[in-house]
Amino acid sequence: MTVDRSSSDQYAIVAVASSAGGIQALSALLGSLGPVLPVPLLLVQHLDPRHRTVIADVLSRRTDLPVKLAEDGEHAQAGTVYIAPPDRHLLIGHDGVMTLTSTELVHFVRPSADLLFESVAGAYGAQAIACVLTGTGSDGSMGVDAVKSRGGTVIAQDPLTAEFKGMPQAAVDTGAVDFVLPLAEIPTVIRGLVENKGQ
Repeated sequence: MTVDRSSSDQYAIVAVASSAGGIQALSALLGSLGPVLPVPLLLVQHLDPRHRTVIADVLSRRTDLPVKLAEDGEHAQAGTVYIAPPDRHLLIGHDGVMTLTSTELVHFVRPSADLLFESVAGAYGAQAIACVLTGTGSDGSMGVDAVKSRGGTVIAQDPLTAEFKGMPQAAVDTGAVDFVLPLAEIPTVIRGLVENKGQ
């Protein structure tokens, strides 16, 4: 199958993953993205299943972008941040419709960054951006490989600057990461990529 470069030059989605230390990192990331984003942003943060809605409320106070827990069957809208609910995997299809599942844990976690990234890679190919922030473990490393293999772009927080370096280091170790950046530089790069009209 040949990809129409005129359409694939434009990014269509951003997927972000974090775990330990993630609330602070996500607050900084979202707070610096600005009030308008031309694509949806899907987010996996490993959460205690007992805390249902706190993350959306906390992150909403840090950004002008609308932030909400993703709902099964919902269509992802540009400019909105969707968070995987506690204990549910978040996937997205070619049509931009999100699916929540309670299938088995991946790398001992649910939601799984790997499953989100793999679904984004399958649905969006070269139009996808995947970003791995602070966290323990290796969740996301298989997923960034999938995104890169489909022509997408991968960003990792510089492990040396991450509060917990496990997840970003595992991503970097795959060799699939395009940008390894301090947290403060990641929003600027994401904005630059999604606002680039393929020139």
